[in-house]
Amino acid sequence: MANLTLLFLTLTLCVASTVQRQLVLEDINGKQNLEKDQNIVHYQPEQVHLAFGESVLDIVVTWNTRDNTNESLCEYGIDSITEQSAKAAQGPTAFVDGGAQKATQYIHRVTLPKLQANTTYRYHCGSQLGWSAIYWFHTALNHSNWSPSLAIYGDMGVVNAASLPALQRETQLGMYDAILHVGDFAYDMCNENGEVGDEFMRQVETIAAYVPYMVCVGNHEEKYNFSNYRARFNMPGDGDSLWYSFNMGPVHFVSFSTEVYYFINYGLKLLTKQYEWLERDLAEANLPENRAKRPWIITYGHRPMYCSDDKEYDCNAKLETYIRKGLPTLEWFGLEDLFYKHGVDVEFFAHEHFYTRLWPIYDFKVYNGSAEAPYTNPRAPIQIITGSAGCNENREPFSKDLPSWNAFHSNDYGYTRLKAHNATHLHFEQVSDDKDGQIVDSFWVIKDKHGAYN
Repeated sequence: MANLTLLFLTLTLCVASTVQRQLVLEDINGKQNLEKDQNIVHYQPEQVHLAFGESVLDIVVTWNTRDNTNESLCEYGIDSITEQSAKAAQGPTAFVDGGAQKATQYIHRVTLPKLQANTTYRYHCGSQLGWSAIYWFHTALNHSNWSPSLAIYGDMGVVNAASLPALQRETQLGMYDAILHVGDFAYDMCNENGEVGDEFMRQVETIAAYVPYMVCVGNHEEKYNFSNYRARFNMPGDGDSLWYSFNMGPVHFVSFSTEVYYFINYGLKLLTKQYEWLERDLAEANLPENRAKRPWIITYGHRPMYCSDDKEYDCNAKLETYIRKGLPTLEWFGLEDLFYKHGVDVEFFAHEHFYTRLWPIYDFKVYNGSAEAPYTNPRAPIQIITGSAGCNENREPFSKDLPSWNAFHSNDYGYTRLKAHNATHLHFEQVSDDKDGQIVDSFWVIKDKHGAYN
């Protein structure tokens, strides 16, 4: 009896061992098969987004794949996506995140050149190993006599991206000709070995795959010398997407980095190069013949010159901001005098998690056009802070004693709309997500002539 019991236990253990071994083998094979499946999935394009190239009729399509497809293709057309194709000469570029895992992905960039104006194109992108969904975009007009519409905001984030649903809907309804994202994207792109940046780009694809998504860098993109920002976005010019300009309708838009004033541990070269570029670009845009073609100059950078809160160490009425006055003590490379000299009309900022419209301002003084019509022929630039699109840092409190330059403020989550009607009229609206899309601020800027403020 004892021998039979021992034999039974031995057989049971053998069977259990065989089953366990089989399960282990199946688990290993399952993981191997899963990895093979993931290799196939990793050739699929994701994070598709558009930008203007060297003109508004050159559209740059950017996307990512996890593995190297060795080619970057985009098929597009008016009636069919197979009418035309474009290919990147060098194929994708490997991007290695600076985190501990050194996660690698491949960035694809293809330019669709010399498109027809005022035309809807359908497109998809990828390679023979896998294609994206089919998207569409509508091209701009390549002259100044039309009225572009834009949405403008900063500080959105992956968590609590409050404005994203409304922007998705309105973009796909064709309400905007371009989007300006004024810094601070994912909070932060570098987190989790770049996976937070990937998730943000996937979320914003529902906007950026349909309309040029023009950006500037914020303080939350600083990690690893702004490497995630530089790799993921492809703006026009040769400023590594840190500074650039483009023309759209009656407006010359100028994007610049406020962060070169704060992260000088990466060297002063970026700051000096940007300032020299800004001097050249604004001087050229302010030439009489260019102002006749595109009278409005609008800039956007992340950190503001003036604020209505006391939270930031460099952003209250008692302290000078580096962007406004220049580097401390030396006062080199300040932008307020430069923008005033070349007649910048409107300046967009973010960083503070609220919306603020300022009276026309220069050197802490208000220069309204008149008491009755402050924004008709104003005598200084108009600054707008629009940093309330969401993010996990929540809302910013206003100062108890608001400064004299504060014309209107709201800390509702929301975003700004701009319609550049013509050479003399701009219209602005602030949309509140808290109030289900209600317009909480609306105003016109009217100028009979443009140029330096003397």
